[in-house]
Amino acid sequence: MGDPGVVQFWQAFCARTGATGAMPGTTRFGDGAGQQDALCALVLSGRKRATASLALWYGYERERAPEPGTLQIVLDGSGAPRGVIETVSVFEAAFREVDAAFAADEGEGDGSLAYWRAEHRRFFSGELAREGLAFTEDVRVLCERFRLVWVPR
Repeated sequence: MGDPGVVQFWQAFCARTGATGAMPGTTRFGDGAGQQDALCALVLSGRKRATASLALWYGYERERAPEPGTLQIVLDGSGAPRGVIETVSVFEAAFREVDAAFAADEGEGDGSLAYWRAEHRRFFSGELAREGLAFTEDVRVLCERFRLVWVPR
């Protein structure tokens, strides 16, 4: 059935918005509770409107790739539900092809492409190393834009 707090959160969302249907999946941004709290706050403020993942995560059938219209419940670093987002668009690109507009939509750091590349190179390098792979500028990245749909008041 899922975490009772998340279920209750979804029920509140449905009651407030009139939404129906099965409870969507949950998501956290970042690696570690502190970063997850910080990135969750950026989502809730409206500054963070995009995220990037290694495309291979979806190729290994660990997760299903997001599609436009997909809802997700955003969790903070402690696992508490904080908001609902909806996927707006998804595209795949080589790491080196991700542009400044996408980096700005991610809303992290100073919003620059240089910051995005440095942070994602660090993060993706660690994730790839766990798979026995090395980072290159050609690694495929799944780029997702989303919109904040609901935050409880």
